[in-house]
This record gives sequence, structure tokens and C-alpha cells, in this order.
Amino acid sequence: MYTPPAFRDDDRDSLMATIRTARLANLVTATADVPLATPLPLFLYDTEGKHHVIHGHLPRANPQWRVPAIRHGLAIF
Repeated sequence: MYTPPAFRDDDRDSLMATIRTARLANLVTATADVPLATPLPLFLYDTEGKHHVIHGHLPRANPQWRVPAIRHGLAIF
């Protein structure tokens, strides 16, 4: 995705702070039929090393968890 320089943020600490502050993201997955999106509280956890872990929960009433995703999902904060 093209991001204009004025809106680009490559600072890892700044990005992690944005995720921690926002907490609500749209989880988007592509399926065989249509893309699905759900507003979802997500929490960022620090781990050792350079990677972090994001945890969230889709309730059973939400069909997004049952539909197989074609590829990776996307969390938009």
C-alpha cells in the first residue's frame, strides 16, 4: 500500500504506542466469497526479542471466526 511521506511512520516505538492507545481495530479477512471486517478490541503484549503478540477474541455469535480466511488477516488501528 502506498503511504504518502507525510503520513508514513517507520518508528517502531511510535507504532506500538498507537496500537496500545487505540486498542480497537478492524480485523479484516479475505474469504472465498467476500471480505469480512469486525471492530475488535485487540491488546498488544511485549515479548522478548523483536516481535510482539496481539491478542483478541471473536465471540461465537460473530461468523468471521468460522469462515476460512484465504490468506493473512489485517488489523487496522
